[in-house]
Amino acid sequence: MPPVNTPPAYGTSARAGTVLGVDSGGSGLRAALAPAGAPGEAVAVTGSQPVRTSSRGIDAGHFLELLLPLVRELQERVAPGGEPPVAVAVGAAGMATLGDDLRATLPGALAAQGMTGPLALAADAVTAYTGALGVRPGAVVAVGTGMIALGTDLRDWRRADGWGHLLGDSGGGAWLGRAGLEAAYRAFDGRAGGSKALLAAAEERFGPLPGLPAQLYPRPDRAAVLASFAPDVARCAGEGDPTAAALLTGAASHVVDAVEAVLPGREGEVACTGGLLRLGTSLTEPVGEELARRLPGARVVPAAGDPLHGAVVLASALASGTQGVPVDGRLLWCPTSAPGPGEVEI
Repeated sequence: MPPVNTPPAYGTSARAGTVLGVDSGGSGLRAALAPAGAPGEAVAVTGSQPVRTSSRGIDAGHFLELLLPLVRELQERVAPGGEPPVAVAVGAAGMATLGDDLRATLPGALAAQGMTGPLALAADAVTAYTGALGVRPGAVVAVGTGMIALGTDLRDWRRADGWGHLLGDSGGGAWLGRAGLEAAYRAFDGRAGGSKALLAAAEERFGPLPGLPAQLYPRPDRAAVLASFAPDVARCAGEGDPTAAALLTGAASHVVDAVEAVLPGREGEVACTGGLLRLGTSLTEPVGEELARRLPGARVVPAAGDPLHGAVVLASALASGTQGVPVDGRLLWCPTSAPGPGEVEI
């Protein structure tokens, strides 16, 4: 996927002030404000709910409804009475395929709030990449509620998975939680492949299993609900349940499948990031073993930061007029001219 050879954002001159980074995922919305050029000094806040999706994809109206109070809170804490952020970078799960409403709405809506500087709208995999590796060739796999891998040689992006909890995200938190619940239901029914340990864990977390589908299916945050069971799967695996242990091994295999698909030349730096890594060695050890077996040319390195840090890094780069990763219009989209504040209704 070739980068688009256009300016990275509205302007390219260096700007002083603060920059805003935003991370929107299946478990909620986070925002951080930092001095331009100093991403490590960011102050972050976390919202209480994820952004809805609608027939137009990620719901831009709901996104703004959740984001703007966080921005006001950050400004009061970091720069009371100060100017709006001079650059903004948003990383959102599903941006590449579900981001049309955001791309159509956010430039004008943010301009109406005084944020008329450079803007980048990126897939959360891009901000995971810049947060973990910065601007270097390699591959980053983000394993949170979902799962996506992104690799680059700094000329093109290579993407694997990230297709959402209904069609993909194999090895991510929602995938692992759903697989654990399936094993619980198998035990409940008396079918082969069930796990009594996972059944007990599921009933402890969600109550009687016959009532769970009616609670789960109508919820807009069902991916996050499924992912909430992933720690129970890891706990059961650590307590010796073979079914849960096999699910962790399967998750690791899916993660490495994605890395294998995107790592340039099948060698180079690989970083892993995302909330599911908090499961600890029950996941990281099988991922490491599978990487060593299948990709001996890969060098696993620690991630420098998470996707929110990556959004701040990207916003800071925009503020300084620099941009070193491929701009392709969907994984990373940067409008080239700022709309006037009155051009879009909020």
